[in-house]
Amino acid sequence: MNQMAQRLTRAQELVYELTIEQVMTSKVVTVAPDCSMSELKEVLRVNKISGVPVVQNDELVGIISIEDLIRALEEGELSATVGDRMTTAVQVVRADDSAVSAVNLFASLRYGRFPVMDADGKLVGILTQGDIVRGLLRQMEVQWQAEEIRRYRASHIFEDIESDETSLVLRYLVTAHDFSRGGEASRKIKRALQHLGAHPRVVRRVTVAVYEAEMNLIIHSSGGEIIAEVESGRIKVTAIDEGPGIPNIEEAMQPGFTTAPEWIRQLGFGAGMGLSNIKSCTDEMKLDSEVGVGTCLEMTFNVD
Repeated sequence: MNQMAQRLTRAQELVYELTIEQVMTSKVVTVAPDCSMSELKEVLRVNKISGVPVVQNDELVGIISIEDLIRALEEGELSATVGDRMTTAVQVVRADDSAVSAVNLFASLRYGRFPVMDADGKLVGILTQGDIVRGLLRQMEVQWQAEEIRRYRASHIFEDIESDETSLVLRYLVTAHDFSRGGEASRKIKRALQHLGAHPRVVRRVTVAVYEAEMNLIIHSSGGEIIAEVESGRIKVTAIDEGPGIPNIEEAMQPGFTTAPEWIRQLGFGAGMGLSNIKSCTDEMKLDSEVGVGTCLEMTFNVD
């Protein structure tokens, strides 16, 4: 078994599964642009936070942080307004995006927080790296007992079926650029494997690999399908598309290489780690692609 796959943790699996809405802080402290930096200092101190969104007439107009306050202190400008010091080009995230997209944004932009918007552009939360950690810990506690029960409830399902060769085939259609449903196939496959009693380590590896394959279909292709074939000794997942194809597979396998457009990278996707993450999770990976025809990715996971 791939050593990287063995080290895949429950937290790494959950960050692919959870949405930002599930981990964000929904009670948002805000300030107005005409708030003084001196007043901001008290807001941050009382609420024990290091930054806040700036809202005017129920619209997000900026963000201000403790770093901005420190610079104002150094320059003797505590009488200045938040509107004078705030950052107006605000990077936001969507409540229904996956937590892993936010992790990618934190890593690439190194911001301390992101305002969270709903589908209508309304401010509904604030997200910090600490929120993600706390959300993961909460979810791990909730799911631990249920996961153990599911695993043992059906742990011998294939042994109880009399057949020379028994397999279960799951098929999911994936729509191009439908980010609202990104991760849906991987979540459904995960639930199926849990009900079948697959070991949690196997489920984690499959979930992460399928998520990455699914997002590649959404980002780079005109749509496709994911087919999972579950047998007593292995799980084989195939991702097929009729997209543009991959001109250079060896180059595409390099960590960080991406052909995703800028607008997709700004959403926290297309960081160029998908294929390398898949390879690290699988026991066997086969990738065939023809330019102008499409791509077929086969992922095999051995089951003890």
